[in-house]
Amino acid sequence: MSDSRPVLKPSEVSSRVGFFDRFAGWAALIASRALFFVFCLLLIVLWAPSILILGSIDTWQLIINTATTIITFLMVALLQNSQTRSDQAVQHKLNALADGLADVMAHLAGVDEDCDLRRDLQELREAVGLEEHESTAGNRANGSNESRTATSR
Repeated sequence: MSDSRPVLKPSEVSSRVGFFDRFAGWAALIASRALFFVFCLLLIVLWAPSILILGSIDTWQLIINTATTIITFLMVALLQNSQTRSDQAVQHKLNALADGLADVMAHLAGVDEDCDLRRDLQELREAVGLEEHESTAGNRANGSNESRTATSR
């Protein structure tokens, strides 16, 4: 698949998902669990009484500020990757649905005798579970604002 043209159909999505995409998906899955929230809460509970050990309020605050800033910065990057992949997959599914619907409408209207409904059915089936195959690295040419109408093939 060439990076110079946009990905329009689910069958054009690369099935290769890179390490960072897999890692970001795993991190998003972990961060969305209640256990991750409990872990974060536990860090705060352990940090709070450390003022007695550290003695200096400045050092005490610096520790929590630095830790939360680093964690937030990294989580934003990972979660944005997962969100972008999900958005791309939804857009591909909508493209497949619109294309299939346009062919069905043309077939029912008797306008297009050559429409291939089997091909569109395959595209729709490939769109199911597309999030598992979507990669931000392999689909650079596709942006969230790039969509096509069902009538322009």
